[in-house]
Amino acid sequence: MTTVGGAATTAEKDRGGAGAGTDRRSLAVALLVCLASFTAFWIAQRLAGVTLLDVMVYRAEGWTVRNGGDLYAMQATVSQLPTTYPPFAALLFTPLTLLGVPEMRTFATGFNLLLVVGVVYLCLRLVGVERRPRRLTLALWAAALLVWCEPVWTTLRYGQINLLLALLVLWDLTRRADNRWAGIGIGIAAAIKLTPALFAVMLALAGIVQAVRLARAGLRWWNPWLRQAAVATGTFLLASVASWVVLPYDSKRFWTEMVFSASRPGQAEDTANQSLRGVLARLLHTPDPGVSYAAVAGLVAVAGLSVAVISLLRARAAWAVTSCAVTALLISPISWSHHWVWVLPVLILLAAEVHRTGSRRLRAATIGAAVLFFSFCLWWVPHAGTSTTDRPELDQNAWEFLLSAGYSLAGLAFLALAAQRLRRPSEPPEPSERAQAVANE
Repeated sequence: MTTVGGAATTAEKDRGGAGAGTDRRSLAVALLVCLASFTAFWIAQRLAGVTLLDVMVYRAEGWTVRNGGDLYAMQATVSQLPTTYPPFAALLFTPLTLLGVPEMRTFATGFNLLLVVGVVYLCLRLVGVERRPRRLTLALWAAALLVWCEPVWTTLRYGQINLLLALLVLWDLTRRADNRWAGIGIGIAAAIKLTPALFAVMLALAGIVQAVRLARAGLRWWNPWLRQAAVATGTFLLASVASWVVLPYDSKRFWTEMVFSASRPGQAEDTANQSLRGVLARLLHTPDPGVSYAAVAGLVAVAGLSVAVISLLRARAAWAVTSCAVTALLISPISWSHHWVWVLPVLILLAAEVHRTGSRRLRAATIGAAVLFFSFCLWWVPHAGTSTTDRPELDQNAWEFLLSAGYSLAGLAFLALAAQRLRRPSEPPEPSERAQAVANE
């Protein structure tokens, strides 16, 4: 309660001071718990002898760029791993060459742990946690737990960039709708690795539908989603063209050869491949599911994007973002288990919906998803690792197949859940969308 002139009463000041003190204490406790969990995680990874193999590949890519070598002829580490990302990524990796190997590994682990907190923080903003002190406190608590799920563990085990890509995308999609630079994060993420480009497609489709609606109502058709899609596309093209100027030979090779080589990152049937292509390869006992994968992936792409776009149009941004992410993971030729760090916003969204609705069905779905992603169950089945001759994944029984298909099956179930929830009445538009509607009038 305030006075007419706006000054707070003494009682309100006391309550505000008490609330601030409680927030600080809660934040301090959450920070200590998070630090303890991260410390235990760091120790556990070192005891497990993690190699940070992929960050070594990134460093080798940086050295190849610096030395003017052939980026896509390079093979790094004892596993002879090739370059699979666009040339823009290799340019970004060059600073890693300034660090020694021990320092680089320490940096990669510490940076990824910070990214866990950042991603969770943005996820909480996505699902509607408004107060910043509460959001940060919840982020620390959630990060202390979620760091132990298999996709995050494996991301840090290899020193992967999945969390950075997720952060860039979420940073864009949780900004104000009227921010003229929203879209840059998606564009950069897509220039590093092509899969995030699907978020720009989602924004473009939603923007086109919204433009038609506005035009029919006699209003200005240009809208925030179209602007975000345009900024993302422009950023992607700018980064790709700049890479072509700096690395013309490597850029030509990537865009004319490597981008079409679906098997370059690894075997489709590998247990770690949790895309539809990997599931079908194991189901059909073939290293190349071919037409069956193209047909299934096409159907899922249309269905998943439809769910994402309709969710966005109905002001259900969290469902839209997670549906688009899951769709991208499912239809990609290779989606290693560590690419599924997008389970963080999925789990946070499901938990938020359980808290909001008290639905027993959603609670069961949330618990089931948590068990799946925390259990490491896909590694319970025989798998070949880097071997190219012995491929036990091509001879799985029904039980082994179900375990190794868990992430994809969960992704399909999530899309079905998101589609089912679209049958409910639309939620009121967010304040930024109401403001845009007024501006258009």
